[in-house]
Amino acid sequence: MPIPIVNSIASWFLKKRFHQIDLFLKYPVEVQQELLMSLLQKAKNTEIGKEYDFDSISSYETFADRVPVTTYEDNEARIERARRGESNIFWPKPIKWFAKSSGTTNSKSKFIPVSEESLENCHYAASKDLLCMYLSNNPDSQLFVGKGLRLGGSKELYRDNGTVYGDLSAILIDNMPFWAEFSSTPSNEISLMGDWETKLQAIVNETIWENVTSLAGVPSWMLVLLNAVVETTGKDSLFEIWPNLEVYFHGGVSFEPYREQYNKLLPKETFRYYEIYNASEGFFAIQDQNSSTELLLMLDYGIFYEFIPMDQYGTSEEKIIPLSEVEVGKNYAIVITTNAGLWRYKIGDTVRFTSINPYRIKVTGRTKHHINAFGEELIIENAEAALRKTTELTQTEIVDYTAAPIFMEGKEKGAHEWIIEFKTPPKDFDFFSKLLDKSLQEVNSDYEAKRYNDTTLKAPTIHCAKEKLFYDWLKEKNKLGGQHKVPRLSNSRAYLEELLHLNTQL
Repeated sequence: MPIPIVNSIASWFLKKRFHQIDLFLKYPVEVQQELLMSLLQKAKNTEIGKEYDFDSISSYETFADRVPVTTYEDNEARIERARRGESNIFWPKPIKWFAKSSGTTNSKSKFIPVSEESLENCHYAASKDLLCMYLSNNPDSQLFVGKGLRLGGSKELYRDNGTVYGDLSAILIDNMPFWAEFSSTPSNEISLMGDWETKLQAIVNETIWENVTSLAGVPSWMLVLLNAVVETTGKDSLFEIWPNLEVYFHGGVSFEPYREQYNKLLPKETFRYYEIYNASEGFFAIQDQNSSTELLLMLDYGIFYEFIPMDQYGTSEEKIIPLSEVEVGKNYAIVITTNAGLWRYKIGDTVRFTSINPYRIKVTGRTKHHINAFGEELIIENAEAALRKTTELTQTEIVDYTAAPIFMEGKEKGAHEWIIEFKTPPKDFDFFSKLLDKSLQEVNSDYEAKRYNDTTLKAPTIHCAKEKLFYDWLKEKNKLGGQHKVPRLSNSRAYLEELLHLNTQL
């Protein structure tokens, strides 16, 4: 199909969709309220709908008072029944697909329900919106001249009792319309290969001959792929291989630790980066402006949002609030109710609102991935802001890192312990350590107070990781590729101890 025709079709769809987007931009609270009532009515005759009498709920206040906030563990028994083929438990239509997710490195898998509605009206709708927003902001785009290189963690799908489970990206690929494969690379056959290292080289071998115009995938694993592409071809820049490459759509982990390495591989000022925020549970937010670090919260994908202020999270004062009550600058845990039958479900992510007109967010981390052993409330956003400043001032590059507390023993004060793998290590490691400590104090006043005169916290201990330490650690756990990620911060020393042990082995 000629490019002008494709762009005309995209333009028509864009105008139609922007009318709907404009509706939730102008009336966000009303759109969310209407969505909640619709979800309750659809599920009123399900097992959970009858348990909480959804049919009689006519306001958010009644919904919040009657339906409890839940975790995966609270839902696990019902989800397992649905996986065995039972219907009408938490959603009226049979759930055929379950996205297998093991979080960061936990061995126990979660099986997140994916309904027909969430597949079409959330995940696929978001993909279309992402392209529409990008094309609207970049009318001269030649995106459809070539193909999009997609990198998922797409292992094979498993069928059991009439239901299917596997990586979310595999479910999305398996259900895509036939024509979508023509605009994507690698082929479905390669995308669905199980062994990461075999798949990696197969992707390289296929894609270097394609006219790739866009990239999509998790930054950490995409970087491994792009370095392999450069190494295989012997080229200095990716533009020598793919001259029409113009945008990278990324999500899954923070882009900040990898930004400089991408800039070196893609040394063109006009190259675009577009961030998305999605998970097995749904697609939540999209970067809607060029060169922005904020994401527009999408309010009409069949997901009703609630939030827990993180300064109350896990305490007796914990309060759950609707979208209408959030404040700019505050850190919140997300609670979702979805068109796949998740009701007031804690997804474990934290966000900070940068704007409430419209509602724009930044992803700040995970509820479990922070360090607060001494009241310092160090979150991933703090850690990566401090690392970014430190690496810039020391002209270093980081591959991966994690940190955990050193707990107080006897009269010994506590501290934080880091292990960092460098691509370009610091010339003066002691200076790097002191600068990171100073930068952390600048971005986190609680950490600064605990570090003041070594009141509670001593200076951090920082270890230099051997090459490919984190890669080898993930490989040991069969967690290479896809959505698997290294836990950046933890209140437990479990991850750190494993890495320190592996770091001492030859």
